[in-house]
Amino acid sequence: MSTLTLQPGDVFPTLSLPKLGGGTITLGRPEPQYDWQMVVVYRGKHCPICTKYLDELNQVLPELHQLNIDVVAVSADSQERANSQIAGVNPDFPVGYDLSIDQMKQLGLFVSGPNLGMGAERPFAEPGLFVINDEGNLQMIDISNVPFARPSLSSMLMGLRFIRSLKEKFPVNGSYV
Repeated sequence: MSTLTLQPGDVFPTLSLPKLGGGTITLGRPEPQYDWQMVVVYRGKHCPICTKYLDELNQVLPELHQLNIDVVAVSADSQERANSQIAGVNPDFPVGYDLSIDQMKQLGLFVSGPNLGMGAERPFAEPGLFVINDEGNLQMIDISNVPFARPSLSSMLMGLRFIRSLKEKFPVNGSYV
């Protein structure tokens, strides 16, 4: 069950995870050469749909970078399982692993047990996509409970191109109280 705590316009929590290849990834804080960050949460090695999505993400990465958007992907997989899956993708973006259940809940993600993952080793996060703007606030959020109901990356890219091309700051949709 998800405990949706994040809303559009909220400050995105700064979370650190170990990064494949060494070091850490900080969610909510883009690398210095970028001013926005896209965080893609994927289910893990047991999910071939996630592998395809990560492949597609790698294909649109140069265009996201041109829009000054840092991209990271994370899962709850162990380092060994994440390395195994990511070796087939060979991404040009950093990949984090060992997302904890507490971190999943902080992000408002749906969490599934290993029995629902056809080969998952432990509880895992269902897909989430977060775009954090230059103020550290959630500009876009998409959370799903299944791997086949997540946003098209070509649609995301089209929308981000539009938002980033405006001279005026684009409002955060869905934040009316």
